[in-house]
Amino acid sequence: MLKRLLAATLLPASLFFVSLSFAQAQPTKTQPTKTTPAFPGGALLAGNADQFAAYCKTELDTATADIAKLKAMPKPRNTMAALKALDDANLALTNAGYRSGLAEQVQPDENFRNVGGKCEQDASTLSTKISLDREVYDAVAGLDVSKLDPATKYLVKQTLSEFKRSGVDRDDATRARVQQLNDELTKIGQDFDRNISQGMRKATFTADELDGLPDDFKKAHPAGADGKITLETTYPNYGPFMKYAKNAEARHRFYIAYNQRAYPENIAVLKSLLEKRHELATLLGYKDWADYVTENKMIGSGKNAADFIEKITLAADARMKADYAELLEVAKTDDANATHIDPWSSSYYSERLRATKYNFDSQSVRPYFEYNRVKDGLFGIVSKMYGIQIKKVADAKVWHPSVEAYDVWDGSKLLGRIYLDMFPRANKYSHAANFFATQGRAGSDLQETALVCNFPDPSKGPALMEQRDVTTFFHEFGHTLHSLFSGQSKWAGYNYQWDFIEAPSQMFEEWTENPTTLQLFAKHYQTGEVIPTDLVKRLKRSIQVGKGLGVRGQMSLAALSLDLHDRDPKDVDSDQMVKFVTEKYTPYPYVEGTHFQTAFTHLNGYSAIYYTYMWSLVIAKDLLTEFQKDGLMNPAVAMKYRKDVLEPGASQPAAEVVTKFLGRPYNFKAYENWLNQTE
Repeated sequence: MLKRLLAATLLPASLFFVSLSFAQAQPTKTQPTKTTPAFPGGALLAGNADQFAAYCKTELDTATADIAKLKAMPKPRNTMAALKALDDANLALTNAGYRSGLAEQVQPDENFRNVGGKCEQDASTLSTKISLDREVYDAVAGLDVSKLDPATKYLVKQTLSEFKRSGVDRDDATRARVQQLNDELTKIGQDFDRNISQGMRKATFTADELDGLPDDFKKAHPAGADGKITLETTYPNYGPFMKYAKNAEARHRFYIAYNQRAYPENIAVLKSLLEKRHELATLLGYKDWADYVTENKMIGSGKNAADFIEKITLAADARMKADYAELLEVAKTDDANATHIDPWSSSYYSERLRATKYNFDSQSVRPYFEYNRVKDGLFGIVSKMYGIQIKKVADAKVWHPSVEAYDVWDGSKLLGRIYLDMFPRANKYSHAANFFATQGRAGSDLQETALVCNFPDPSKGPALMEQRDVTTFFHEFGHTLHSLFSGQSKWAGYNYQWDFIEAPSQMFEEWTENPTTLQLFAKHYQTGEVIPTDLVKRLKRSIQVGKGLGVRGQMSLAALSLDLHDRDPKDVDSDQMVKFVTEKYTPYPYVEGTHFQTAFTHLNGYSAIYYTYMWSLVIAKDLLTEFQKDGLMNPAVAMKYRKDVLEPGASQPAAEVVTKFLGRPYNFKAYENWLNQTE
């Protein structure tokens, strides 16, 4: 996921609009000087709370001064000087927002996290204030753009559009309420995310109840003095447990615990989030938040999003039913009278199906997916494809001892820095996402991006990853590459069309399934043996298991995020909404006592647009067709993709960059072929 916080997710650096679109503050700029470190984002996160608070004030003061400079320019304003002042202000706000949001999610020190939250709130407040300043809007609208390059014209067009969407042309009372609502939304969003980070649950098991789990998992989770084993509801615990644990009652218990994270705290917080969003959207003249938030995306409207969800739902219907029938046959080997699959048993029976019908045991590939080998292999693949070098920085300033820093070079040109924060710890972001630490801009700021995940920790024994973990690593690194290559633009103020940003990362998942690419790095952690081709083929076949179920599960989440936002929230019961979409889009029953939505992080970061993942996947599968023609490692195709898609970033409409790369508009055919693929 590309995210300021979440997914995962490239965060849009929309001009003065971060707080308004998703109640999430945007980042800042630091003008490099002889005393400014080349990578201030990491250094600031590695410092202390007082230093960060002082930094934040300086950045907000800088943004304020840049806006005052723009407004004071005599008419007719010099177009490039005016845009530079505006972009400087945006970059200052953007970096302040990015860094404070990252601090909230990864800083071990609670006081520092609180300071980050305060900075994010202040940056959001100032961002909204500028977006509602009619004098600033008039200054930009009055610029002569006739002789500007296309990318700069597009920036101005986007900027003026976002100012209007923010309510800059409304009366004083309306703009005052817009400001207040955005401030409230930022605070509510912070509360929602914080409750998730701090809302982990625990479940206790006997040693026998871990029967079926890999040996390294058991060794990493020894029993306490009472002989019981306590597991937190983190990804590295939950995923393997639901897949391998033989005891159905134990899986049920862990399922309940996992789906009670941030409950009950986030029930009321979510309600408030929905109410404030709805009020803001209607205040600005929209029917609801769904229409408001989709307007500047590729999809264009809430109705189009709903239609897309139904299109995918129908396309996956036959595949879902066939998948479910296969699982039910496996379940009947345990209980001949079984008539349904419980949701806590879906992963378990999927794994059984892979083993019995398709001769594949997911544990058989784990020895080939040791974390450091996967990391080194990933770096090697992208270096070869895109002509870059990734070099570890041993003395980089980082916010936790487990964090690693790597500089990315294109020949003699330094593109930026990547931070890897990859292992679970208390009060850390609990999913996987790509965060910005610095928004890159040619001539002033080098891109800094932080990959935040929760994978097995090598310091606690052999860090053997699930295949799904490997896919997640590649997926998130797709965001990392997108941010690095696009962070070399002349302007920082572009607004990404957020329903495209998952496409580059989703496309890169294919490299974790192909024998040619997998065998570049998948080597047995003890013997060094390359993963056998036959095993990779069986792995790829196993990935097809439950594909229709997976797509329909994604549609239930897309419908949940949209349906929560396409109506007046006063009548919305989020528990009942979860029940409704679960039973409409999937064959699994809703489980009373669970509250999935309270830890559904995308409801803050993505709000109504979770459909983004499937929309982007349609595009990703079409992009992939170009790589499939001559092999995934063809450097000529990779470099064309880098130039046509990754480097432009948000400086062009998403449909245009895709069309340039493909030589035609994207279509549904490749996705449909993928959906129906069985081998």
